[in-house]
Amino acid sequence: MGANANRSQSLDESSLTSTKLVRQLDADLLSHEEIDRLLRACSKRAPSGRRNRALIAVLWRCGLRLGEALALTPKDIDLQEFVIRVQKGKTGKRVVGLDLSTALLIDQWLVSRKKLGTPTKRPLFCTLSGGPLDQSYIRHLLPRLARKAGIEKRVHAHLFRHRFATDLIREGADLITVRDLLGHASAATTQVYLSRIGASGAVEFARRREWSAP
Repeated sequence: MGANANRSQSLDESSLTSTKLVRQLDADLLSHEEIDRLLRACSKRAPSGRRNRALIAVLWRCGLRLGEALALTPKDIDLQEFVIRVQKGKTGKRVVGLDLSTALLIDQWLVSRKKLGTPTKRPLFCTLSGGPLDQSYIRHLLPRLARKAGIEKRVHAHLFRHRFATDLIREGADLITVRDLLGHASAATTQVYLSRIGASGAVEFARRREWSAP
């Protein structure tokens, strides 16, 4: 009885661990074309539109968590070295590279921000009056932009981080590179994360296999 009870307890604990790690795969992974449509749904001239375009680009192309992006200040952005210094990451500080297109969108917002007279010490992504942007604003903004762009998927900020991770794997980044850019504490966390969003090495291996139907 004792052995059976211990084995049953072990199975229950194993099941519990699996439940925590194996989450529902995200069927709403955005395509590049859909993200382009979201960006086009933002005004290129209005300051708020420029801000939102830059924020979406940072979430997608840099893989930042929403809280990390909203905690950025202008001094965390280096448009000469093309890097973002994440000062308030979930697992500590890290540096993430900026591609040229994302840097240009940030620069456009910085120009608008300066015209608004926003002090440089205020958050990078702030309200038009210089106040902090609340995450709830973004949670309402993205579905609204999705409807405008004709996207039926459920759109939320973390989807851009999923797309970022998937893009890194498909572009040949190794696990350690993905771990460092995502700001994960360990490669094991990154492996679970990639498996959950369908971007693991095993998925890529299976995807590359070829055969000819008779």
